[in-house]
Amino acid sequence: MPVIKIQSNLRLDPVTHCKIQKIAREEHRSLANMIDHLVKKEIKRYEMEHSEIIVTEEDIVLA
Repeated sequence: MPVIKIQSNLRLDPVTHCKIQKIAREEHRSLANMIDHLVKKEIKRYEMEHSEIIVTEEDIVLA
């Protein structure tokens, strides 16, 4: 079964974009994969500090 991913438009300032690109190259990741990895890492950190974010099927919108 294929993995479903939602495409999103992201605006970054040039310096942040350049830094993420450099990190991605060092870790042998694509820019999109690096951003996905960083977002998931931050969500885990947030949930450890606060509590798990519950997501129901009603919350998920495949646009």
